[in-house]
Amino acid sequence: MDNASTTTTLRSTVGLLKITFGIVPMVAGLDKFTNILTQWDKYLNPALAGMLPFSASTFMMIVGVIEIVAGIIVFRNARAGGFIVAAWLTAIALTLLPGLQYLDVAVRDLVMAIAAFSMARLSTVVKE
Repeated sequence: MDNASTTTTLRSTVGLLKITFGIVPMVAGLDKFTNILTQWDKYLNPALAGMLPFSASTFMMIVGVIEIVAGIIVFRNARAGGFIVAAWLTAIALTLLPGLQYLDVAVRDLVMAIAAFSMARLSTVVKE
């Protein structure tokens, strides 16, 4: 593969990841206010929920705002946003592990974290 073809492939890959990690956190964040996709507070570790000074629903709305902001950052700066989304998804997965209830979601979030991290790394070689 020549340099132009490699560059085109990298750009399209980063572009696809950028769209994915821009839109998905924003949709999930917005849904924290409506619970159309799922009842988000059921994913909150009960031990963590017990330490909160407010309801699990309020906590999820705060999480939603953070996710919306993360998605916007991805669109503005894939490198920084990718690292933020990767860290955020890893943190979510780690909070799910102790409860042993949503291991499928934890694994999925870790896989998405790796993809977001990969986007951040690839964006350093592709000019946005």
